[in-house]
Amino acid sequence: MADSFMATHKDSILVGKNTATKWDYEQGLMLKAIEKVWYRTGEGKYFEYIRKDIDQYVRPDGSIRTYRADDFNIDNIPPGRALLTLYQQSLPDKEKYKKAADLLWKQLETQPRTKEGGYWHKKRYPYQMWLDGLFMGEPFAAEYSAIFHHPDHFDDIVKQFALIEKYAVDEKTGLVYHAYDESREQKWADKSTGRSPSFWARAIGWYAIALVDVLDYLPAQHAGRAQLIGYLQRLAPVLAKYQDPASGAWYQVIDQGNRAGNYLEASASCMFVYALAKGARLGYIPEAFAANAKKGYEGILQNFVEKEANGSLSLNKTVSVGGLGGTPYRDGTYEYYLSEPIRKNDLKGIGPFIFASIEMEIAAENAAGKGKTVGLDYYFNHETRKDLTGAPEQFHYTWEDRMHSGFWLWGNTFRELGAKTVSLPAAPTAAGLKDVDVYIIVDPDTKKETPEPHFIDDQSISEIEKWVKAGGVLVLMANDTANCEIPHFNKLAAKFGIQFTNKNRNMVQGTQFEQGTLMITGEAKAVFPNTQKIYIKELSPLALTPPAKALLTDQGDVILGISKYGKGTVFAVGDPWLYNEYVDGRRIDTSFQNFEAGKDLAGWLLKQVVKK
Repeated sequence: MADSFMATHKDSILVGKNTATKWDYEQGLMLKAIEKVWYRTGEGKYFEYIRKDIDQYVRPDGSIRTYRADDFNIDNIPPGRALLTLYQQSLPDKEKYKKAADLLWKQLETQPRTKEGGYWHKKRYPYQMWLDGLFMGEPFAAEYSAIFHHPDHFDDIVKQFALIEKYAVDEKTGLVYHAYDESREQKWADKSTGRSPSFWARAIGWYAIALVDVLDYLPAQHAGRAQLIGYLQRLAPVLAKYQDPASGAWYQVIDQGNRAGNYLEASASCMFVYALAKGARLGYIPEAFAANAKKGYEGILQNFVEKEANGSLSLNKTVSVGGLGGTPYRDGTYEYYLSEPIRKNDLKGIGPFIFASIEMEIAAENAAGKGKTVGLDYYFNHETRKDLTGAPEQFHYTWEDRMHSGFWLWGNTFRELGAKTVSLPAAPTAAGLKDVDVYIIVDPDTKKETPEPHFIDDQSISEIEKWVKAGGVLVLMANDTANCEIPHFNKLAAKFGIQFTNKNRNMVQGTQFEQGTLMITGEAKAVFPNTQKIYIKELSPLALTPPAKALLTDQGDVILGISKYGKGTVFAVGDPWLYNEYVDGRRIDTSFQNFEAGKDLAGWLLKQVVKK
């Protein structure tokens, strides 16, 4: 579906019947969907699509074409999520994205509010909170707060949801009204409660997506995290109750499926599938709701998805819009929601369909890592730099680092396979490794890289050896000899019959990437079944003695090795080759399959884990 969308919107995202492009929430929705496909596939064309679209709006000084802050329209915030994505990448001109994101943040800081602190949906909709607004503003606010260290703002984010739960949730059904008017002045507002009259499915869908996406950034220790999870746990059984049992989809007016004129609606159905599937996968709601998501997705494929003659995909039956007030006046009644046009390939349906599709793909394979923990060493490798705000942070082969130097994408692969990823900032001990199934040590520091490096000592070697012997899966990734503390690393590797040699090979000159080519053949196919060609540069070949065995050789050099030791397994390679720069599809040409190799290796490592 993403490719079909990009083929139709080749150079820019044109929304609805508009004849000119503009900064818009539907644009932001689609860019987030494309970003998810990029993370899922490692294909750089998706990243480039995001960058090129945003660059049509963001000027070098950070100002945004067609954006007006003084409209105080919360619908203008969603494209900001793409700004944050771009700013976290290795790009030469990325400061402009930070400046543009700052403009949106400033809008939220000055957005008019209800008396209790809820955002007005727009300046021209005073005193009104709409469910849509939670999706429009809060995921961006949460990610911005996490990146730029605004922990105090998380309280405000939680407050927005709390106000919706307080004023818009129906006590009898648990469904959520589209909006409420604090002033009670709107004709659509109930004079007692301020609520709008009906339960519009897509509005509830926006709210559900907002909940599961904000939780990606809300700190684990924040008191409001349990509160938001509680809201999702309250909502999930309500969505299941109103799911059409015959089709698996949901109706436009969600609680009146048997009423004349009502219809199964695509965008809301996709949103509910995404929220239920993601919520179940991450443990926010009981796993049983994954079955509702699966049934819903099957209903989407059967009722809404159409394959065109040219092979592209289309999505039918998305309602074009749903609002309240304005001119002509929208009264929020059942009849109003049924009066809005239904569109084919409306972006408000396509974006959530991609969201839902990715979650269902993940659901089909994440049993591989369920209940397993992958720990990445942050002790022997402990380089620091200034983060995006100027504060010190650890980087270089870390799960959090999204720039070229990080392991964010490989970590995401483990997580999509169902595993938990953790960092290990202390020297290895029996207690520290007790709950770790896969332990990855990458490129131990030299004195050149870290003033006071932690060399691998005898005590650490003893602890790691015992852990592997008991069934642990150890990954050793060295580097070329100029950039890795080889002598102490080799003392550990020797326990398993492995040595990193002083030879350096695949010394790639500039962009002559073919010099880093390695073909996956022979026994390596057992570990990399979906990979043919990989790229590794400046690596240290291995020297092996029993019990270690060569997995991949090239021109007489051992490139990859494995060792079965006791109940455990050791995998070794002389380079950290799966960092973002060489798996995200942006640098090396598309003939290399490092992303696929990373997924193959992650799956194989998880399969080696011995049940405890």
